[in-house]
Formats: sequence, structure tokens, C-alpha cells
Amino acid sequence: MSNTGTLLTLSRLSPPPRATNLDDPGRDAPATPVRRVSSHRLLAGERELVIQHMGSEYHLRVTRNGKLILTK
Repeated sequence: MSNTGTLLTLSRLSPPPRATNLDDPGRDAPATPVRRVSSHRLLAGERELVIQHMGSEYHLRVTRNGKLILTK
């Protein structure tokens, strides 16, 4: 497999603020929806990309069967 994959760096400086329910202070409001990214958009036509996370590199690959595998 060639090393022509895309390099993606993910980082978050601080966690998002937690929502609260003003009608019932004892209950939390529904969480903000998780951001979704299609694998096609993320991989941009490639079969592999490298994700840098906290000083380590992770490889996201598409298998022959079309499944995703993440390895360190």
C-alpha cells in the first residue's frame, strides 16, 4: 500500500459547554448532536488517511470488503 493518503489533524482546545435545562434545573438538556462526516468525504477518494491525535498517528483504511479499520 502506498503512502499517498491524506493527513488529517484533529484537535479540540476545550470541551463544548454543557447545556442545561432552565425549566427543570435538576435535569440536563438534550446533548448537542454529534457532528457526522461521511467516510467518502473524509477519505476524498483515497483508501487510507492518517489521523494525528495527541502525538500519535492512526491509519484509517478501507478494506477490500468496503469496511473501515482504524489502526495505530
